[in-house]
Amino acid sequence: MRTLFVPLAVLAMAAPPAFSQVSQASAGPRYSQAAQTGAAARMQEPAGPLTLRSAAAMALQANPGLSSALREQEATEAAIVQAGAWPNPTLDAQLEDLRRDNRTTTLQLSQPIELGGKRTARVTAAERARDQATSALAGRRAEIRAATVTAFFDVLTAQERLRLAQDSVGLAQTATRAATNRVAAGKVSPLEETKARVAEAGIRVELMQAEGTLRSARQQLAALWGNPVPRFTQVDGAVDQLPAMASAQDVASRMAEAPVVRQARLEVERRKALSDLERARRIPDVTVSLGAKRVPASDGETSSSRRNQVVVGLSVPLPIFDTNRGNVAEALSREEKARDDLAVAELQLGTDVAQATERLRSAHATAETLQRDALPGAESAYKAATKGFELGKFSFLEALDAQRTLFQVRAQYLLALADAHRAAGDLDRLLGNEGDEISPATAPVAR
Repeated sequence: MRTLFVPLAVLAMAAPPAFSQVSQASAGPRYSQAAQTGAAARMQEPAGPLTLRSAAAMALQANPGLSSALREQEATEAAIVQAGAWPNPTLDAQLEDLRRDNRTTTLQLSQPIELGGKRTARVTAAERARDQATSALAGRRAEIRAATVTAFFDVLTAQERLRLAQDSVGLAQTATRAATNRVAAGKVSPLEETKARVAEAGIRVELMQAEGTLRSARQQLAALWGNPVPRFTQVDGAVDQLPAMASAQDVASRMAEAPVVRQARLEVERRKALSDLERARRIPDVTVSLGAKRVPASDGETSSSRRNQVVVGLSVPLPIFDTNRGNVAEALSREEKARDDLAVAELQLGTDVAQATERLRSAHATAETLQRDALPGAESAYKAATKGFELGKFSFLEALDAQRTLFQVRAQYLLALADAHRAAGDLDRLLGNEGDEISPATAPVAR
C-alpha cells in the first residue's frame, strides 16, 4: 500500500513551492520598478534656466500620471502568468466503515485536463490586454510630452509678455516725465500730465497681471514632474520661432498608429481572443484519476490478508443543460461593438487632426503676417510719435495711441505664437510619438 500512497503524496506536495518561486521571481522586478517610479514622482528640478529638452525629460521620468499606467501594465503581465497556469490536481481520501475489520480506505489523485485550446485562448486574451496596457502607457507618455511642450511655451510667452509690460511701464514713465516737464515749462496744460499718470497706472495693472500669468504658467509646468513649487528661474527658448508644419504624408502615416486607434484596434483583437475562449469553453474538460484502495479481507480470510487495489477513473461532464451559448453570443456582440468603436475612433481622430492642423496653419499665417507687415510699421510709427512728442510736434494722446498700437500688435503676435504651439502640441498628443524626443510638429524651426 505504501508503494502507491507515497508517490501520490509527493506529487501533490511538490507543485505549490515551484509555482510560488516562479511567482516571486516574476513579480519582484516589476514591484521594484513601480517603487522607483513612485519615488521619482517627488523630483525637483535644479534652480536656474530650464530648456525644453530638460523639461520633457523630467516630465517623462517623474510625472505621477505615468505611475498608474505602469502599474496597469505590470498587472497585465501578472495576468498572463496566471492565464498560463495549469489546473491544480485534487487529492481525495475516503474511508468506508469505521470498524477496523470492515474498513475500506481509498486515496485518489485527480487531474483536470483542459480541452479545446482553452489555455491557449486564455493566454492570448491576456496578451492582448498586456498589449493594450503597453499602448496606453505609450499614449500617456505622448500626452505628457505634448502637455510639457504646451506648458513650456506658455511660460516662454508669459515671460515675453512680462518683458513687454515692463517695457510699457518704462515708456509710460518716460512719457509721464516728459509731460511733467512740459507742464512745468508751460507748454501744455496740467491735463496732459494727469492723462499720462492715468495711462501709467493702467500699464502697471497690466504688469501685475502679466506677473500673475507667469507664476501660474510656471506652476503648471513644474506640476508635470510633481513639483508644486517651481525652482527654475526662467525657461530658455526663442519665443518668435514657430513650430514646424508637418507634411500631409507624415500626418497620414502617423494617424495609422495613433494611440487612440492603436488602442481600439487592440481592443478588437482582445475581444476576438475572448470570443475564441468562450467557444473553447463549450468543449467539456476531462478529469483523469489515479489512486489506490485498501479493501478488507473476504469471508473466510484472516484480517491480515487485506488487499490493495489500483483505482483508475475518467470523468467527463455532459454539456446537456449548459452549452455556454449565452457567453458565446455575448462575446461575439462585444467583438462587433469593438469593431464599431474602432471605426468611430478613426473618424474622430481624423476630425480632431484636421482641426488641429487648421489651427496650426491659421496661427502660422497670422504670426507671419504680423511679423512681416504689422510689427515693423507699428514700431516705426511708435518711434516717430515718441520722438515727435519729445520735440513738441505731437500731442501726448498721439504718442499714447502709437504706443498702445505697438503693444497690441505685439500681444497679438505672442497670442498667435502660443496658439501655434498649442495646436502643434495637440497634434503630437493625437498622433503620438514613440520616442522621448520632441517631435517635428512641436520642435521650433529657425526663422
